[in-house]
This record gives sequence, C-alpha cells and structure tokens, in this order.
Amino acid sequence: MKRPFHTFVRSLLPVLGLALGWLPALAAAQEFPTKAVRYVVPFPPGGLTDVMARNIAQKLNDKWKQPVVVDNRAGGNAQIGAELVAKSPGDGYSLLAVTLTHAVNVTLFPNAPYSLQKDLVPVAVVGSLPLMVVVNANSPYKTLGELIAAGKAKSLNGGSSGNGTPPHLGLELFEQEAKINVEHIPYKGGTPSLTDLMGGQIDLIVSNFPESLPHVKSGKLRALAVTSKERHPLLPDVPTTAEVGLPQLTITNWTGIMVPASTPAAIVAKVNADANAALAEPEMKKRIIEQGFQPVVTTPAEAKAFFDAEIARWGKLVRDRNIKPD
Repeated sequence: MKRPFHTFVRSLLPVLGLALGWLPALAAAQEFPTKAVRYVVPFPPGGLTDVMARNIAQKLNDKWKQPVVVDNRAGGNAQIGAELVAKSPGDGYSLLAVTLTHAVNVTLFPNAPYSLQKDLVPVAVVGSLPLMVVVNANSPYKTLGELIAAGKAKSLNGGSSGNGTPPHLGLELFEQEAKINVEHIPYKGGTPSLTDLMGGQIDLIVSNFPESLPHVKSGKLRALAVTSKERHPLLPDVPTTAEVGLPQLTITNWTGIMVPASTPAAIVAKVNADANAALAEPEMKKRIIEQGFQPVVTTPAEAKAFFDAEIARWGKLVRDRNIKPD
C-alpha cells in the first residue's frame, strides 16, 4: 500500500529542517573571515609558541586577505590567554595557540576558570619539537650513561623554566625512568635556567630544543640526548634517549590551535585545512625545521585524540610525582 503524499512530506520535514539548519553555518564558513582574526598566544613574544603562531598567522593572513593578529596574553601559567579565548564568541575570530603546558594544566589546576576539554575544541596540531638533555660544556659527563651513573651515586641539580613546564616534566620523567636523584630548581623561564647551566651553578636541564640549540652550536653546552623517537636533523650526531637505554624518556613539546567550543564545525574544518596547507608549503616547512620544529598535519579529530592522550599521560605524571604549581 502506498503512503499518502502528505504523509511522505511530513516524514521528510525533520530531515529538511536539519539540512536547512546547517545552511547558515555553511554560508558563514564559506565567507569566513570577513574581518581581522585574533590569534591569542598565552606566552610572551619571542618564545617557541609565539614563533610558530607567527609563522601560521602570516600564511593565514596571505590566504584569507584579512589581518591575522597575534595577541600575546602571557601569565597564569598560560591560563590567562586560554580563558580569554574559551569565553570568546564561537565565530572563528578568536584562535588560541596551545601547547603541552595546557595539557598539563588540566591536572595541575583543577579549579581553573575554564575547561580545556569542554570550553575549547581542537583545530589542529601544527608543530612538535623534542627536548634535549644538556650539560655545561665543561661538565665531566660526556654521555647520558655517565650522567645517570653520577645521579645514582649522588644528588644532581636540574633546572627548568618553572613548575609544570615541559622541561620540568622532562626532568621528573628522567629522574623516574633512570632511577636517579635530581633536585629540581625552578626558574622564571628558560633563559635564566640556561644562563645558570652555562655558569656552572646547576648540573643539567632537559631543555626545550630551540632554546638550548644555539648554545650547543656555539660550544657552551653539551647535548647528551634528544627525547624524540628519531635523531634531529639539526643535530644528527646526538643520540636519542631510546638509543642510550631510556625508551620511556620520549617527549615532544608541541603546539596547536583551539577555538571556543561553540565554533561551527565548518569553520573549524576551514581553519584546519588552511593551516595544514600553510604547513605543506616547502618554504614554510624549511623555516619551521630550521627553527627546531617538525611540522605536523592533523584533522580536528586526530588533534582531539592527541590532546586527550597528552592530558592523560601527563596527568598521571603530575599525580605520581606530586607536582605542584609555583
């Protein structure tokens, strides 16, 4: 028996309504952006996250024919800038540069005024970089094995750029996996910690790669290992931590893009596609690698899975090692 025509039409109405509901969002994505876009970097100018954000912003600016303005909102262990974007309208005009620090903050600051996983959604992971175990060029430790042997015999002093930062996490993981004794000395940033290392005041740093690279190149620091799965092209003679017997000491600091959770999926997809296209440009790839990064291309879903895994991994370390904020 055939259904009456009006019954058939009624059955289509919910489907048509759903389709029509997508039209405004789709149209907005096709037109986006029609004005300046703010790219919030929750760190000071000149740092790793800022450098990568400016690389991406320049390319998006060229593609979109609209200003993409990097807005440095440092402070609160990267929470001030993150909260600003989390509470911004979900229209695509506020982007947030996120890093490993934000994944750690989920556990480190349980009472934060925003939720990384509820108030923000991932757009992409755009770059990663290893950490590097470095000592003073005049240090008696020529290899990671020698440093570990010393750490088993006595307590070493290890610096970092502050509690909960990637260098601090690297130091804690190094101490845990190598079963050595390291007294953590937090500094107000990477530069003062490296200055003291070069001055002989501390024994080691598990440093962000680009921060210590110039000092390794100049001969002021000695690199014992990188924490990536493969050797870094800028330091091909430096072994990985896995090569020297510490496969669990594999860490990548990374940076990505998030937007307010209410941002339409079509706009998220557009920003993702355009950022990925920028990273694929040969000149861009060359520049990023020379800065110490490895370009990363992901879908929004892949970025979310990666962020969630990082939150879980480092949350466990924070709890196990009883890491507290400054």
